[in-house]
Amino acid sequence: MEKKKTSFLFKIIVALIRLFYGKTEIIGLENLPEKDAILVANHAQMNGPIVGELFLPDNCYIWCAGQMMHLKEVPQYAFTDFWSQKPKWIQPFFKLVSYVIAPLSVVLFNNARTIPVYHDMRIMSTFKSSMQMLQKGANLLIFPEKDETYNNILYAFQDKFIDLARLYYKKAGKELVFVPMYVAPAFHKAYIGKGITFHASCLDDDVIHSNNPKYESAIDIERNRICTYLMEEITDIARKLPEHTVIPYRNLPKKYYLTNKDVTEVPHEKSRS
Repeated sequence: MEKKKTSFLFKIIVALIRLFYGKTEIIGLENLPEKDAILVANHAQMNGPIVGELFLPDNCYIWCAGQMMHLKEVPQYAFTDFWSQKPKWIQPFFKLVSYVIAPLSVVLFNNARTIPVYHDMRIMSTFKSSMQMLQKGANLLIFPEKDETYNNILYAFQDKFIDLARLYYKKAGKELVFVPMYVAPAFHKAYIGKGITFHASCLDDDVIHSNNPKYESAIDIERNRICTYLMEEITDIARKLPEHTVIPYRNLPKKYYLTNKDVTEVPHEKSRS
């Protein structure tokens, strides 16, 4: 597909990021289909998006917080999402930083291969843009972690992104493949695992009777099946690697970082969710 056009300023910024960030090797790229696929990865704070933009194929578009693309919305979102768990004495500094980075954020995220993600009435634009890109032959990269611990590798996944597969099947008649990826900044590598295919058959039995009240429909079961596989596969990839520090989803003090060999939950403040 046609490469996205970008501004000169964006190209300069990306060149500087490449210089200081260094190279990341993608392991297992053969597991990623050329199209009709969604990569699902750990966020690793800003490492995940940087790796996605700089080192994945050009046809891979990244789900990005839509607020980071609008000048007036950046400061509040950036502070809340990145720095709200910092010690109170230093929070005023990061509030200032959230305003300083706003213009830079707008340039970066509007020129990068991004699809804005919203959690309000604008959510339909997210799905519409995603469908358009998939139909053009692009793959997507999604970081679905939420503020709820899962294990020492990941925070739990939100699961509504699975509905993209339902919409895509109805529109294009194809079953999407969800592919796990573990971003490991400690090794300057990202590892792509084996994918799992959405079962379109769940659409034929959207309402089911089950003894488990957690699942009211077949799509609920399908969301759980796919998310559980992805979380466990990413965890398995990480734990098979040599011991290293895991960069968590939340921007926690480094004394709370765990390794891939730890088995305890992240010992941080009670989540906001």
